[in-house]
Amino acid sequence: MTAATTLRDPLDIMVQLLSYEGKQNPYPLYEEMRAHGPLVDVGGTHVFVTGHAECAKALREPALLLSTDDAVQDLRLPGWRDHASWRWLTRNMLFSNDPRHERLRRFFGNAFSAQRVVALREMVDRLATEAVEHLARAGADGKAVDLVEEFSYRYAIGVIGELLGIPPEDQPGMREDIGAITLALDPIGDLNVLVPGDEAMERFAAYFYALVARLRAAPGPDMTSGWIRAMDDGGEITEEELVANLMLLLVAATEAPMDLISNTVRLAIEHPDHHERLRGDREFTAGFVDESFRFDPAVQALNRVASQDFEFFGLPVAKGTPLTLLIAAGNRDPRRFTDPGVFDPTRRDNQPLTLSAGSHYCLGAALARMSVESMLPRLFERLPGLALAHGASFRDQIVQRGHERLPVTVK
Repeated sequence: MTAATTLRDPLDIMVQLLSYEGKQNPYPLYEEMRAHGPLVDVGGTHVFVTGHAECAKALREPALLLSTDDAVQDLRLPGWRDHASWRWLTRNMLFSNDPRHERLRRFFGNAFSAQRVVALREMVDRLATEAVEHLARAGADGKAVDLVEEFSYRYAIGVIGELLGIPPEDQPGMREDIGAITLALDPIGDLNVLVPGDEAMERFAAYFYALVARLRAAPGPDMTSGWIRAMDDGGEITEEELVANLMLLLVAATEAPMDLISNTVRLAIEHPDHHERLRGDREFTAGFVDESFRFDPAVQALNRVASQDFEFFGLPVAKGTPLTLLIAAGNRDPRRFTDPGVFDPTRRDNQPLTLSAGSHYCLGAALARMSVESMLPRLFERLPGLALAHGASFRDQIVQRGHERLPVTVK
C-alpha cells in the first residue's frame, strides 16, 4: 500500500482537531493535513491551507474576504444577529471587510504606530516589573501557582487597561467575560454555546458606554479620551463603533498577548540553556520571541471566503468557498523553515504568520512584541528557578491557542 492511500480524510483530521484532545497538541494533526499538500481541496466545498507561502498570499488576497463580516454572515448563517457577541464583533475593524475596515483602521491605527509604541516603553517596563514582583510574591511559599492567572493575564490586561483608561480595580474581574467572548471565534455547532459570550458582550457594551461618558466629562491621558475628542470633533466614526472597537481592543489585546506570554514563558522554562542569554542579550531575546511566535502561536487559524471565482496557486476556487488558513501549520512548513519542528531562537529570516499580514496585519503587533521582550529578561533575572509544575492544560479552543492553566513554582 502506498503512502498516498494511507492518508486520512482531511475532514476526519479536522474533526479530531476540533476535539478537546486534538486541541491539547494539534501539531501532529497539522502534519497529517499537510501530507495532502499546501492546499487541501475538500471536493470544492472547503479548502484548508497548510503552506507558508499559500497562507501569506491568502492573507493579502483581495478576492478573499473575512467570513466574519456582517454582509458575509448574512449569506452564510441566517439568525446570527440574534447573538450579541457576533453583532458586536462585526462592528469592529478586525472582523470587517472594506470599506468599513479601512475607515475604522484609519481612525484607530495612528495610536499604535511604531513611533507611538516606542513612547510606551517606560509604561510597559513598569508593568512588566510589577507583574514579575506579583508572581514572586504569589509563589513565595513554594507552592505551585497558575502563571496564567497570577502573571500573564494581569500583565496583558494591565497594559491595554492603562492605555484604554480602564481603572486597575476593574481589570481582575474581566477575565471570565473575555474568555466567554473568544468562544464566538471558534467553529460552533450548537449556538447555545454563544449565550455566555452574548451576556458578556452586553456587559462590556454597558461598561464602555459608561466609560466613554465618564472620560468625555473628565478626559485623561489615555487613548480612549483622545478618540472621544477626535470623534466629537467630527471624526468619521459613531459612538457605537467606538464602543465596539474598545471592546475589540480589550479582548484582543488581553487574550492574544496573555497566550503569547504564557506560551513563550513555557518554552523558555523548557529550554533552560537559553536563560542566561535571555537575561542580558536583547537581540537574542527578540529572536527568542519571534521563534516562540512561530513555534507555538496564539493564533492557530483564520477563516476567509471567496468573493468571486478565481484561481489560487493553480487551484480553481469558486465564489462562496470557505478557506481555513492553518496559520500554525504554515509556521512549520518545511519548504520555508529548516527543521521546522525544532525550537531555534537563532533562526534567521524568521517570519511567522502569527500576527497576520496585509491590510489586517495585527494593529498591536509592535506593542505585543515589546511587551513580551520587556517581560522575559525581568522574569528570569528575578526568578531564575522558575519551573513547570503538574496540571498544565490548554483551553478547549482551536482558533486561539492558550493555556487554561499553567502551574509553576518560583523557587
